[in-house]
Amino acid sequence: MDLITALEGLVPELQRGLDQASSLEDLEGLRVDFLGRKGRLAQIMSLLPKLPPQERPAVGQTANSVKERCNALFEERKNALEAGREAAALARFDPSLPGRAPWRGSLHPTTLVMEEICGIFRGLGFDVASGPEVEIDHYNFESLNMPPEHPARDMQDTLYITDTVLMRTHTSPVQVRTMLSRRPPVAVVAPGKVYRRDSDLTHTPMFHQIEGLMVGHDISMAHLRGILTAFVRAVFGADTRVRFRPSFFPFTEPSAEVDISCCMCGGKGHVNGEPCRVCKTTGWVEILGCGMVDPAVYAAVGYPEDVSGFAFGLGVERVAMLKYGIGDLRMFFENDVRFLGQFA
Repeated sequence: MDLITALEGLVPELQRGLDQASSLEDLEGLRVDFLGRKGRLAQIMSLLPKLPPQERPAVGQTANSVKERCNALFEERKNALEAGREAAALARFDPSLPGRAPWRGSLHPTTLVMEEICGIFRGLGFDVASGPEVEIDHYNFESLNMPPEHPARDMQDTLYITDTVLMRTHTSPVQVRTMLSRRPPVAVVAPGKVYRRDSDLTHTPMFHQIEGLMVGHDISMAHLRGILTAFVRAVFGADTRVRFRPSFFPFTEPSAEVDISCCMCGGKGHVNGEPCRVCKTTGWVEILGCGMVDPAVYAAVGYPEDVSGFAFGLGVERVAMLKYGIGDLRMFFENDVRFLGQFA
């Protein structure tokens, strides 16, 4: 049998195979068998070099024609099978069934709390300021009354990049930068990430802080107490009790730590007869540190001696843990959607 007859015979043979093909997988098997690299068409064409030169053009033209017709048959059968599959799917579709709502993400609890806190202080007349996370020693320590070798630097567990460049340990440098760019009166809060060389069940190398500053004339500790009490009750409820305990911070004098009545046990020290694990039966939990700005800080930024003001700082994750009853700090950083989905 000559090659032209063999080539022409492929078309009706393929048609019979396509008629019996019931799936796209069967169709792909036929395509490989007839038109693959080692398929039947390729096997016939491998004999072309053995033909006399004058016969080769006619065989080549026939081969191209057969290949085009075979591809057309494949495409036609493929479209028919796909249409049948789609029709079968539509036949099973019940438009009366309720739809499946897409899964909706949510803001991270840290973001939710940070936005809430900033919103409260905006309502109290504060601006929101920001600054670099990679800071220099001058703004992070020296301008805040912590010169080299000051023992308070040991409280910070600083991550140094060079001797004078570091990852900021608090957002207080934003307050310094703000005072250098503005004259009193000033009222700002500075939210953002901070970094310390610490990692355990209750500490992480990166966390979030919001620090606040108000400077003007005749600002007293009473203003500090009033504003922070209003803030705490806006976050934790109007019945929350607040107390101020003397403390030490190098950039404020006098300084205080602020405690609130435990939001888990209501300040009673126990829950259903069991000791409260949050306040350790005391009925109080620490929420933030604060104080009147030390005059040395005013001198560092060139403020006049007759101004006064206060500063405060709080950890956003700590507020979120108390607000939402979260017992493990690590949950904020594990990206578990089961945990994060509860805040949608």
